[in-house]
Amino acid sequence: MTDGPLVADLHAHTTNSDGEMTLDDVPVAAKAADLDVVAITDHDRLHPNLDTPWEYRDGVRLIHAIELRVETDGQRVDLLGYGVEPTMELERETERIQADRVQRGRQIIENLEAELGVDLDIEARPGLGRPNIARAVAEVTDFSVNDVFDRYIGDDGPCFVARDVPDFETGRELLDDACALVGLAHPFRYDDPHAALELCERLDAVERWYPYADDIDPDPDLLAEAIETFDLLPTGGSDAHDHTLGVAGMTPTAYDRFLAATELPHP
Repeated sequence: MTDGPLVADLHAHTTNSDGEMTLDDVPVAAKAADLDVVAITDHDRLHPNLDTPWEYRDGVRLIHAIELRVETDGQRVDLLGYGVEPTMELERETERIQADRVQRGRQIIENLEAELGVDLDIEARPGLGRPNIARAVAEVTDFSVNDVFDRYIGDDGPCFVARDVPDFETGRELLDDACALVGLAHPFRYDDPHAALELCERLDAVERWYPYADDIDPDPDLLAEAIETFDLLPTGGSDAHDHTLGVAGMTPTAYDRFLAATELPHP
């Protein structure tokens, strides 16, 4: 984690993908956490109500961003693009991905209903993610959201359905053309963090400050080596899917470096 007070949380999700906050909820949550800045990083989807790379809402700066999953030779990783100015190519690809998400979500819901013998009060839609489905299961069973992932819809679960995602180079190019900065999200959540960090040779940034689960042991030396070797900008955020922001993020000094790198104006 960072030392000192945080001013920016650069990883948060809304109801536009699999988060619980609406866009109007974000400034409220930001103020509760004493934050000045939040990046909206919905999964594989641009937020339709953010028309510029950044804007102020109720005194909080919202940065238009995206979290895009991509395929590498050995694993799937997530890229974060900040300061989005959408291109036709990025919009076309996110629309394709969302069509696949709808089909995938429908199949996961059907799998769970058959496996558990329940009717779920949820329908497949663009932006739907596994957390949405897990919460729907938790509402009609004794399972927690984590139980649903652990037993049924995790990557090795009996109800899991894989998504069709772009390859790393395609995703990187799409984001590079549309965003002010492109980085690797949560490098120690992948099966092979070393291989994931090697991808940073082609990126601008890496998520340094992140609230990893207790069963993940980040290697700060490996991360520091990648930052130095590839001259990366460190970023940070909570990866919030609920209303809690500021679990991780950036201090004023770190955020000032982000502003300089993205050429976004200072407040």
